[in-house]
Amino acid sequence: MTMLSFRVADAEARQASHWAKRLGVDRSELLREALHAHLVRLAGESDAAAWWTAPLDAGEQLLAAIADWGPAEDWSDWA
Repeated sequence: MTMLSFRVADAEARQASHWAKRLGVDRSELLREALHAHLVRLAGESDAAAWWTAPLDAGEQLLAAIADWGPAEDWSDWA
């Protein structure tokens, strides 16, 4: 793991400490999870932009049609 160090406003530091205590986690864990969630969101936005510039080709679209068939068998009576 790499250590990151950065400055935040005092009010944000207090909020981070408050939420970490309320959630029962270390403040570092709270900040790690927040950073991870933000990076995942940014990656998703990047993926969406890439999809718009290079949409699915005809072969890839055929797989979507197969997925729409639904389950191969009716398992509802097992419930």
